[in-house]
Amino acid sequence: MKRIIMLMSLCAAWCCTSCSTKAEEKEEETKYSVTSPLQRDTTVTNDYVAQIHAIQHIEMRALEKGYLQKIFVDEGQAVRKGQLMFQIMPVQYQAELQKAEAEANFVNVEYKNTKLLADSNIVSKNELALAKAKLDKAKAEVSVAQIHLGFTQVRAPFDGIMDHFQVRLGSLVNEGDLLTTLSDNSKMWVYFNVPEAEYLNYKTHAEQGSFQKVNLMMANQQLFSYPGKVETIEADFNNETGNIAFRATFPNPKGMLRHGETGNIQMTLPMKNALIIPQKATFEVLEKKYVYVVDKNNVIRSREIAIAAELPHIFVVRSGLKKDDKILLEGLRQVKENEKIQYKFEQPATVISHLGLYAE
Repeated sequence: MKRIIMLMSLCAAWCCTSCSTKAEEKEEETKYSVTSPLQRDTTVTNDYVAQIHAIQHIEMRALEKGYLQKIFVDEGQAVRKGQLMFQIMPVQYQAELQKAEAEANFVNVEYKNTKLLADSNIVSKNELALAKAKLDKAKAEVSVAQIHLGFTQVRAPFDGIMDHFQVRLGSLVNEGDLLTTLSDNSKMWVYFNVPEAEYLNYKTHAEQGSFQKVNLMMANQQLFSYPGKVETIEADFNNETGNIAFRATFPNPKGMLRHGETGNIQMTLPMKNALIIPQKATFEVLEKKYVYVVDKNNVIRSREIAIAAELPHIFVVRSGLKKDDKILLEGLRQVKENEKIQYKFEQPATVISHLGLYAE
């Protein structure tokens, strides 16, 4: 009998101990991690899809009608300013020049004779003026004929690189026909569109008279060797997209970049006293970001926030939070609105450092 009582006492003691342990474990499980936004200076790098253009990119067109007699260059060739590229058969225009020169010589003789007669008061000054006008007209026609003859030679207007030919040797070309295109790739203009909010951040931090440096990530995911500068911003926003166009200029001494390429502009901006929170502390409802804020009574309530920038593992908050607010860090799916919780507070700097933040 004594043994039975002793066994019952041991079982009861064990049960009490087990229940106590489970209660403690449950209490531990219901404690949630809470932190606050970290306020610090940092930098934000934004990527923008970009179109790359040569600083000069023009169409070379025929200025006169005729047969393409000679081609002095090749596709993809680098040419120098003034270099002869195409020759349109000049026979007709040479004949017109000779005709105009002969007419000018004839009128010049008439003018000289009239001048001698006018000096001797044999003819009036009006007749001399008429002869002078005829001579000026003939000289002008010579100049026009020379210009037309010059148009049969198509020369490079600047240093550049040839594109493919649109015509072949012996082709009959009309005035205005496209021969090829020419690109000056010594510098490149890179265009990219910036949303309104990021444009305002840029204007806020940009120093008066200075140019924002940017980098170019090429299509092969390699960073272009030379940084560029934002030199131009268009006047108006696109009302359909809410963006405004920026233009950055990049040096291209090795000719790596070509007209028509694409890439991504990387623009880094400083942010003073930015509020930083972990991305995992947020949740999304209908494309809006929310966090759970813990009040002084340990009750959680959802609050909408606006995101200024997104970095690896973190968000930079534009509005909706203050530095001293306490936000739920983990267990967001395990709690409900207006629920009272037990929590343990984790220092913001410690939380962020564990996320791998390397902001300056």
